Amino acid sequence: MAEDKLWQAEYHGSGTFVISKPKRKDKKKRQTKVKNPQRGARR
Repeated sequence: MAEDKLWQAEYHGSGTFVISKPKRKDKKKRQTKVKNPQRGARR
């Protein structure tokens, strides 16, 4: 269960990697939206 929360790189041969990373938490996504409003929104 804890393994899917971590960064992982899976080697698929000849320099090809499949990289999986943890998803952003909802709280963090909201903060990003609040701090960085969409460009040009107030014009």
